[in-house]
Amino acid sequence: MSNQFTGIFERDGEWYIGYCPEVPGANGQGKSLDQCRESLIEAIRLILEDRREQGLAGVPSDAIRETVDIQ
Repeated sequence: MSNQFTGIFERDGEWYIGYCPEVPGANGQGKSLDQCRESLIEAIRLILEDRREQGLAGVPSDAIRETVDIQ
């Protein structure tokens, strides 16, 4: 699955901080913009993975489960 998200990056002294408005709680940081970007990408990945697991935890075993692609 592939999606695009908005990354907002700001300089804070010697650090960069980043966040994603579409994924509450997704934050990153790094000494360089590239490090900050990678940190934010990992945060988004982990949050979405966790939400998927939590969301599927209560699904009945006889429910129909399909992958839906968003373009």
